[in-house]
Parts: sequence; C-alpha cells; structure tokens
Amino acid sequence: MRVSAVRFDRAPLAHYNYRLIFGVQSIMYAVIATGGKQYRVSEGTIVRVEKLDADAGASVEFNQVLLVGEGADVAVGTPYVTGARVMATVQAHGKADKVGITKFRRRKHYLRQKGHRQPYTEIKVTGITAA
Repeated sequence: MRVSAVRFDRAPLAHYNYRLIFGVQSIMYAVIATGGKQYRVSEGTIVRVEKLDADAGASVEFNQVLLVGEGADVAVGTPYVTGARVMATVQAHGKADKVGITKFRRRKHYLRQKGHRQPYTEIKVTGITAA
C-alpha cells in the first residue's frame, strides 16, 4: 500500500510574499482605537468593533488613529496621529456568541449559571486619510 504525500498550493502565499517583499502593491493601513481596543484596518476591510450609536448604513469617522502606514512610510502618533482619520460605514449590528458563566461550590448546594452575549457593530472601512 502506497501513501501519497499531501501537497499544498503555494501559489497564493508566494504571490502575497512577493507583494510584501518587492512592494508591488503598497496598501495603506491604520491602527485605530475604539471601544477600549485597537484594530488594524485597511481600505475595504470589514471589522467587528464594540457597539457604536449609529444606524446601519450611516457613516462614522474615527479620529483616534494611532498609526498610519503605506509601504515603508509609517507615521506613529504620540498618542494619536494629528490630522489622520478613518472613514467607515456601518454594515450591521449584532451579538457575539454566548459565553457561559458558571459558579459552583461542591457539597454546598451552590450553583449559579449565567450567559452573556456581547453586542458589536460591523463596519466597512471606506477611506483612510493621513495628514
């Protein structure tokens, strides 16, 4: 009995590394802060952030930009990059998967169970402006 080796398609990965190494296509990206978290975004990406007070289809703007970069040009803020902003549109609102919380003490007749679903807002980045 002969077992054949598993072959992986390396073409997409090789193409991605080629773009990174030789800078064929430099993509502008930014690191934004919202909801107590930081997110690395580029134009066209869809990101789930903490819930925002905006209706679906509305435009939102993030002014707390920590870093803006394109290729070898990177601007790091102290703490924010002045004049930089990220524009996005709200795609949808939702709740994440349920997280179960259980408190249990053996032999004490004590059991408490709860569940929690964190709300989120799904945004699509439409533009990045660096100062």
